[in-house]
Amino acid sequence: MTHRHILLIAALVFFTFNLHAQNDDDVITVDSSIVVLNATITDSAGKAVGGLKQKQFSVFEDGVEQKIESFTTEETPFAAVILLDTSGSMEERVTLARSAAIQFLNGLRREDNVAIYNFYSKLELVQDFSNTQNLREQAFDLRAKGMTVLNDAIYKAAVDLSTRPEKRRAIIVLSDGADTASKRNSDKALKAALLANATIYTVDMSASNAAAKDRAHNQGVLKNFAEKTGGKFVATPGGVAMRDTFTRIVEELGQQYTITYSPSNSNKDGKWRTIELRISRPNLTIRTRKGYNAPKK
Repeated sequence: MTHRHILLIAALVFFTFNLHAQNDDDVITVDSSIVVLNATITDSAGKAVGGLKQKQFSVFEDGVEQKIESFTTEETPFAAVILLDTSGSMEERVTLARSAAIQFLNGLRREDNVAIYNFYSKLELVQDFSNTQNLREQAFDLRAKGMTVLNDAIYKAAVDLSTRPEKRRAIIVLSDGADTASKRNSDKALKAALLANATIYTVDMSASNAAAKDRAHNQGVLKNFAEKTGGKFVATPGGVAMRDTFTRIVEELGQQYTITYSPSNSNKDGKWRTIELRISRPNLTIRTRKGYNAPKK
C-alpha cells in the first residue's frame, strides 16, 4: 500500500457524519474534520481529462486556500442509487426509465455496487446494493401511478449512500422533476446528498407535450440538484443518446479525481461553506460539489 493510499484511508476514517430521519422534521447533522471532493475534469469536447497532477490543483473554501491532504486519480469502485420515477405523470415513460437503468447496470465493473428504488406516492426498494448487471423481475412490473416524492427519494438515497465504504458515490434520478407529495423540501434533499458526498445525475423524463412553463420549472429543479453536487443534467434521452449518456456516466464515476482537505475554518456554526476547485491548466471544465453546510453545535 502506497503512502498516498494510507493518507486517503486515514482521511476517510476521520470523515464522519450522521444522517437520520426520526420524524418529518428530521435534522441532518455533520461532524467532519475532512472534506472529500470527487471531481470530473473535461476538455472543450466534453471528454474526461486524465493525467493531471496534485500540484495543478488548488482548493478554496470561502475564498481561503486549503491544504490538500490527499489526491487520488486511479479508477476506484463507486456506489450508486438509481431512482426511477413511477408516478402517474410518467405514464408510458416508465418503460424508457427502466431501459435507462438497464443500460447503467450493463456498464458496471466487478467492484461497483448499485441499488435501485422506484418512487411515486411512496418509495419502494427494487433491488438492494449489488454488482449484478441483471434487473430483477419486479422491475418489469412497475406501472405509473400516484403522486411524486422526488425529494424524499433523494434524501433516502443519500442516507443509504452515507453508510457505504466506497468514497465515490452517486444518485441517478430519472424523473420529470415534478414533486407533489414529499415530506421534505428540495433544500433538505440537497443537503443530505452533499453530506453523503453524493454526486447527483438527473435525467429529464418530461413528456414532449408537457406545458412549457411546467417543464422549465421542473428542469430547473433537476438542474439545481446536479449543478450543486457536481453532477450533470441530461435532457430527455432516447435511443443512441440514452445509451451513450449512461455509458459516459458509468465511466465518469470510475475515473474521477478524489481530493481531501481539512477545513481551516473549524467553527461549528452550521453556515454554508463555498468550495472552489481550480486547475492551473487552461480550457478545462471542472465539476465538483459547490460546498457544504458546516456542522452546528
